[in-house]
Amino acid sequence: MTAPTRKQMHLAAHFPGVNNTTVWTDPRSKSQIEFSSFEHLARTAERGRFDFFFLAEGLRLREHNGRIHDLDVVGRPESLTVLSALAAVTDRVGLAATVNATFNEPYELARRLATLDHLSDGRAAWNVVTSSDAFTGENFRRGGYLDRAHLPQVLGSARTGGTPYTRAAEFVATARELWDTWTPDGTPRPFRHQGQHFAIEGEFTVPRSPQGHPVVIQAGDSPEGREFAASAADVIFTRHGTLEAGRTFYTDVKARLAKYGRQPDDLKIMPGVTFVLGDSDAEAQESAAEIRRQQISPQNAILALEQVWGRDLSSYDPDGPLPEIDPDPDSGLVQGRVRIGDPLAVAARWRALSEAKGLSIRQTVIETTGRQSFIGSPETVASELIEFVSTDAADGFILVPHLTPGGLDDFVDRVVPLLQERGAFRSEYAGSTLRSHLGLADPVGKD
Repeated sequence: MTAPTRKQMHLAAHFPGVNNTTVWTDPRSKSQIEFSSFEHLARTAERGRFDFFFLAEGLRLREHNGRIHDLDVVGRPESLTVLSALAAVTDRVGLAATVNATFNEPYELARRLATLDHLSDGRAAWNVVTSSDAFTGENFRRGGYLDRAHLPQVLGSARTGGTPYTRAAEFVATARELWDTWTPDGTPRPFRHQGQHFAIEGEFTVPRSPQGHPVVIQAGDSPEGREFAASAADVIFTRHGTLEAGRTFYTDVKARLAKYGRQPDDLKIMPGVTFVLGDSDAEAQESAAEIRRQQISPQNAILALEQVWGRDLSSYDPDGPLPEIDPDPDSGLVQGRVRIGDPLAVAARWRALSEAKGLSIRQTVIETTGRQSFIGSPETVASELIEFVSTDAADGFILVPHLTPGGLDDFVDRVVPLLQERGAFRSEYAGSTLRSHLGLADPVGKD
C-alpha cells in the first residue's frame, strides 16, 4: 500500500555537548571533544536521512560563584573547524555551526561559511546567536557590549550602538551582500557596505558557493528574536513544551513573514526536543525518571537553585525544603548563564509546587526543569511527533540526545522507520544540498 500523503517532517541532530541534558555518569557517555564523537553522531544523523547536524557554541567558560561551572570543564571546540572536518566524512547531512554575531565581523565570517559550503558541496548552515553580557565580551577586550534593554552601548568603536539583534540583522544582510558579489558565472565584483554597524569595502575572496547562501538559522523565542527570524532566517530553533504552546508560537511567527514579502514555507520552525524510548510507554517513563535523577544530582540541584536565587546556597540540604529567603534579582553569582525568568516569580512558583506536593529542593528542580519532550515506545513517540507537525505546532525537530555520542542510535533505528512507513519523513535524500533537504529555494544570483 502507498503511505498516505502527510506534511513532511524535518529532523536535525544537536550534538549533546556542554549542557545539562547530558548524562555524564552513564558508562556509555564518551568524550565531548574527540573527533570520533562528532563523527559518530553526524554519521548516525546521515544514516537517518536527517536534514542537518547542529553544533552549539560558547565563547567563554561559564562561572558559578567564582568557579568554572561543572558543565564547562570538558571545553568548547570551535564549531566551523569541527564541521569542516565532518564535511570529509559525510555526504548529505547538513552541517550547522553556531557562530556569534556580536563578537565576529561580517567579512571574515562570511568567508569561513562560504568555504564550508564549498568543502561540503552545499551543506553549510549558520545558527546566528547574539550576546548581551560584558562577561563574555571580556574575552574579546572590547570596551562594552550590546544591551538587550535597548540601551546604546559601545562595541569596539564610538559609531556602533543598538541592540544585539540590530547588529545581527545588519550582519546577516552584509554577509549576504558579500556572498552575492560573485556572479553565477564566476565573475568577482567589488563590494561596498555603509551601515550603522559596519562600513566595509573591497573584494570578497570566495566564489559563489553551491547553495548561493548558506542556510541561516536563528535561535530565539523573544519578540525581537521572532521578528529577526521572520525577516532574515531560513530556520528558527526554538523551544516549547506543549502542543498548545507550539501552535501558538507557530501561528505567531508565520504571521510575521508577509510583511517581509515571504511565504510561510520560507521559514522552518524546529524546536529543540529530547526523547526517551522504551519497549513500552511505562518502561520509557521509568527510564525518563532515572535519567532526570542522573541529570539533577544533589550537587546540580543546589547549582540550579543558586541560578534562580542568585545566592550561595551550598549550606542547604538538597533533600531538604526550599530556602525561606528571597532571591537576589541583581546577583552576579552566575556568569555566562541566563537566569531563569524573573527570579522572584520563579521562586514563588517553585515554593507553591514544593508545598503542594511536599517536594525537596532536588525533587523540585527535577520537576520544574524537566527536559524530556517525548517519552514512550517508538510507536508512541512517532505518533506524537507526527501530531506536532501535522497540526502546525512545528515543521520538524532538532533532537538533543542525553548521551554522547550514541544517544541518537535508537531513535534512528526504531523511530525513523516508523515515520517513513507513515509517510511523514523521507526514505532517501532527494537532493544534495541542505536547502534541498529543507525545501528552500536557492537565492537568486546577481548577474
